[in-house]
Amino acid sequence: MAQRTRVLIAVLALVILIGAIVGVEALRRSSSGQAEGASGEPTLAPGSIPIYVDGRLEGSFSPTDLEALEQVSFVDAEEGKTQEGWLLRDVLLLHVDQDQMQPEDTVVVTSGSRGKSAELTWAEVDDAANWVMFDLSGRSTLKLVSVLERLDVRDEWIQDVDRIEITSE
Repeated sequence: MAQRTRVLIAVLALVILIGAIVGVEALRRSSSGQAEGASGEPTLAPGSIPIYVDGRLEGSFSPTDLEALEQVSFVDAEEGKTQEGWLLRDVLLLHVDQDQMQPEDTVVVTSGSRGKSAELTWAEVDDAANWVMFDLSGRSTLKLVSVLERLDVRDEWIQDVDRIEITSE
């Protein structure tokens, strides 16, 4: 066999091998993408805060998504500073139907980086007089503040919120 024929066979074999690898990868990616879409769960954007209802991802949001919501404020009792932000109730209703919620449902707001969480009922969150709200921290992360006794001082606030879970009773 001539040298030229051997080179052509080698190049052809290499092209077939590369084509097979690329084809298998494309097939693998498309099938995994369908599996994610078939689950019906939304995908999380980097840096967003997920909202889970009974263990199922319902949606997510980032602080910039809240700009369209009405801002509210109150003066905290500890330092007399104004806390300004968005009601947790309004944030949740962006992704969860109010008819789904019962007064005794549990809402847990968590900060994994700080190892803290706050457990509230939907009735407490839904009551505007409790001022259960997100305030933007100096580091542009969200903190959960309120006038409720268990969330009314700085040490009890949930800073750097990274997860919300709602559990039906």
